[in-house]
Amino acid sequence: MERTLKTLTELEGRVYVYLANDETGKAFLAQAEEEGMRFEDGAAPTSRPYATVMAINRDGTLHYVGTNGMIAFQAGADTVGGKKLIRVDYGEYVSGAADYRYTRRQTE
Repeated sequence: MERTLKTLTELEGRVYVYLANDETGKAFLAQAEEEGMRFEDGAAPTSRPYATVMAINRDGTLHYVGTNGMIAFQAGADTVGGKKLIRVDYGEYVSGAADYRYTRRQTE
């Protein structure tokens, strides 16, 4: 079963997606565009560069994560902006791994 990004928008909370490298980042943007997602201003995902961590909103819009969100993501905070923070490792998610949550690795 193919995992879609739209499925992630149905999760309760703020979804932050970790993109480990260039290949993963470009694949994420391509999938987002294929699924009809856009940046808030209407720009196509592949028209912009990826960031290491990107947010997906319930309405299907993509956002770059700001400083406070990055601090929350890296520090392991449970919430950001008053909402539950859901960390997704995109590489694990699309590979079909049962546990696709981002966990900080020793090599980072």
